[in-house]
Amino acid sequence: MKKLASVILTLGTLTLGSLPLSLAFTSPVLAENPAELNDLEIAHVAYSADNIDIRYAHLALALSDNPEVRTFAQTMIRDHEAVNKAALDLLGKLGATAQDNFLSQTLNSNSEKIITDLAALRGAEFDHAYATNELAYHKAVNELVEHSFIPNIENAEVKALFKQGLEIFKGHEHHAEMMVQKLK
Repeated sequence: MKKLASVILTLGTLTLGSLPLSLAFTSPVLAENPAELNDLEIAHVAYSADNIDIRYAHLALALSDNPEVRTFAQTMIRDHEAVNKAALDLLGKLGATAQDNFLSQTLNSNSEKIITDLAALRGAEFDHAYATNELAYHKAVNELVEHSFIPNIENAEVKALFKQGLEIFKGHEHHAEMMVQKLK
């Protein structure tokens, strides 16, 4: 529980220079516990997080001329779309529908400000802000998935999909970390 509180606080207080990164959580999240979400709610959070990262990547493709940033963004789109497709296919097989919840709603709401802030930047400033956001986003989401979601998922197939996705997204985190270092 201590680790979960740390992730929530980290996600709620990250900053990127003057660009606030209220990545996922604000005070209302502290009133509810992500570790208590059911499998269908967890699936919705993951689907939402993937779609947010896809949106960030499309913004990077629209605004960046940096080949490394563009390649990373293309990878984000490809991988997150593939994981979402696998998740939707599994939900279809199980005859289930992902359930919206406080965490999905907060992620989506807070991503709007990040997109607005990133969209106001250009050139190297955008590239660095995008890379830094990607690193922070993947660190925070990976931590949440690994320590709150996977241990609490009940369905074995859903758990296996999350474990597979986590390995992919840890690779994204590492790639983003290298990109941030290179863009300093």
